[in-house]
Amino acid sequence: MKNQKYVTLQKLAKLSFADHEILHFTEQMSDIIDMVEQLKEVDTTGVEVTTHGYSLVNVLREDVPVKGIDRDLLMRNVKTSEDGFIQVPAIMGEGEE
Repeated sequence: MKNQKYVTLQKLAKLSFADHEILHFTEQMSDIIDMVEQLKEVDTTGVEVTTHGYSLVNVLREDVPVKGIDRDLLMRNVKTSEDGFIQVPAIMGEGEE
């Protein structure tokens, strides 16, 4: 990836990096992409797709609806609310999506 893409990503993520850090990230990402390109050369014909190293079984409970916490009781712990909704500080400035 080009350095400019990292500059754009850091702005979108609201992070700040020094120029030498962006150069380091660029080198690391280039190395990772090179390794992935090497993996593309491996013949995987007949190899079963693996998404996880262990056999997984769904161990979750059945999804059964239960009565939630009373809204009035919940709202006692809320700093500010409006029309039954909890107000939280904005995390994005105007014009951002």
